[in-house]
Amino acid sequence: MLVVLSPAKNLDYESPLPTEEYSQPRLLEYAQELVDRCESLSPQELGSLMKISDKLAGLNAARFADWHQPFTPDNARPALFAFDGDVYSGLQAEKMSDETIAFAQEHLRILSGLYGVLRPLDLMQPYRLEMGTKLDTARGKNLYEFWGNVITDMLNEDLRASDSDVLVNLASQEYFSSVDPKHLKAEIITPVFKDEKNGEYKVISFWAKKARGAMARFIMTEAVSDVAELKQFNANGYRFNAEQSTDTELVFQRAERDQ
Repeated sequence: MLVVLSPAKNLDYESPLPTEEYSQPRLLEYAQELVDRCESLSPQELGSLMKISDKLAGLNAARFADWHQPFTPDNARPALFAFDGDVYSGLQAEKMSDETIAFAQEHLRILSGLYGVLRPLDLMQPYRLEMGTKLDTARGKNLYEFWGNVITDMLNEDLRASDSDVLVNLASQEYFSSVDPKHLKAEIITPVFKDEKNGEYKVISFWAKKARGAMARFIMTEAVSDVAELKQFNANGYRFNAEQSTDTELVFQRAERDQ
């Protein structure tokens, strides 16, 4: 079973690391192309492209200018411990054991606008480049065209390496749109998390992101290997709803009293 997550806008390069282990990103030649392209843009152009403030545009222009190889523990940080957002607060990677981190290295992947596909221990230098960014390059008019089938091909390699025929999609639509389901050699299972509000169950982005992280944590800590085990997930008050689910979409609901 392979699990995919989205990255986060917020980053943490200060907290103590729970492990000294690390690996190198496998698609750095593509990342270098994107960095070179972004470096050619002014902070104002980056701000307009990314729809961010002048302050953030200046920060990210500086990040692209500082980005350089080789990646070392002195200038980069393992991706699993660098992203800091709602999904990652649910994942609680900093509390994982060495055994769980090793399992995650084989079975968890983070989709990235800059790095393509990251393993948990892959070093990354700070950046902001969302997958939906309409950055034109020699490969196309946006990042989806830039990456083409590269991300799908890398996931297929990882599926083969981990002897997996199931991919659990815990990424957002923006990021999973970089994957071509027709060419992915796995059954895709998508968990959906709904919270009760005013008597109705609906997807609430803030809680759904935390739940996706918690589901990823459950899979890693319990070394989940089949879809039936996924249905046992019950963290934070969520319960599997068989009636609302299909073979490929697993719906988990949480009552208002449990929120």
